Amino acid sequence: MESLYLLIPLSVVLVFAIGVAFWWSVRNGQFDDLEGPAYRILMDDELPGKRDGAATAKGVEEGAGEK
Repeated sequence: MESLYLLIPLSVVLVFAIGVAFWWSVRNGQFDDLEGPAYRILMDDELPGKRDGAATAKGVEEGAGEK
């Protein structure tokens, strides 16, 4: 019975702390975009033909044909 005097206030404090943490995360935008990060992993950062090395090699070939 004496343990209830400790456990009930401890559980109330724990529920309050979880509520504050949830409120903080909602206010700071943690749940704004749930699907975006999952799709961002699948997206390519750059197009295959737009790389610096490929553009430079193509520019060299085009420059040689102009002479």
